[in-house]
Amino acid sequence: MINSHIIQLLAPKIQTFPSGKEFIYLVGPIKLPVNLDGETHTFQWYSWMKSEKAMESGELIESLATAELAERQQSSVLVYGDFAEAQEALIRMHSICHTGDIFGSKRCDCGFQLEQSMKMIAAHGAGALFYLANHEGRGIGLFSKAMAYLLQEEGLDTVDANLQLGFTDDARNYDDAIAVLRALRSAPVTLITNNPRKLAALQEAGLNVGGRVPLWGDRSSFNEKYLQTKVSRSGHLAENDGWAGEETLLPHAQA
Repeated sequence: MINSHIIQLLAPKIQTFPSGKEFIYLVGPIKLPVNLDGETHTFQWYSWMKSEKAMESGELIESLATAELAERQQSSVLVYGDFAEAQEALIRMHSICHTGDIFGSKRCDCGFQLEQSMKMIAAHGAGALFYLANHEGRGIGLFSKAMAYLLQEEGLDTVDANLQLGFTDDARNYDDAIAVLRALRSAPVTLITNNPRKLAALQEAGLNVGGRVPLWGDRSSFNEKYLQTKVSRSGHLAENDGWAGEETLLPHAQA
């Protein structure tokens, strides 16, 4: 049994809300000092998990030791500034990329986009970076992504590699992240993305998306085909493409 005092300390930091037929448990905020180019910026960190079962906070805490959560990753969000009340806020829906975010792989631009998004949000003064753990390889998982990489080394592009393994081009779902966003902010947001599917997901959910900030960079011979495929086959907006309703990019957010 967990000590009742421990439950009293943690329970106020847990929010519960539905997402479809399941429930999301959001824990935080937790102060997280982050090094960005030699400067320390303090974000507020939250993590969330899903369950088919509705639980009180005490029951949830009691279940952690036997839930084997380390066997399946949970998503999280880094919040900066007065995200709930700020008039303008930047958000990034960032898909986990084990190879790019952790190892610094040059086969993609994910690691660059992760770090640059955090810099843009900190410079803007208010925003949130959603780190989506079930989005590896556009939703196919890390092991399947390794298989897709092998096919890419045989000449297939990222889209065909996923298709040949029996997946869709893009299997990502944003419902849970949208539910968490709603819990943290109701005012309009500006989305950091090159992907109109992300814009559509937020708009179709009824969220007020006030604009888009593009995020291109870290081009090299290693990821040139990957970046071209994003535009030619996955529908990403090229560097100079606009979007109906797009706001002017703020000077301090220039990449």
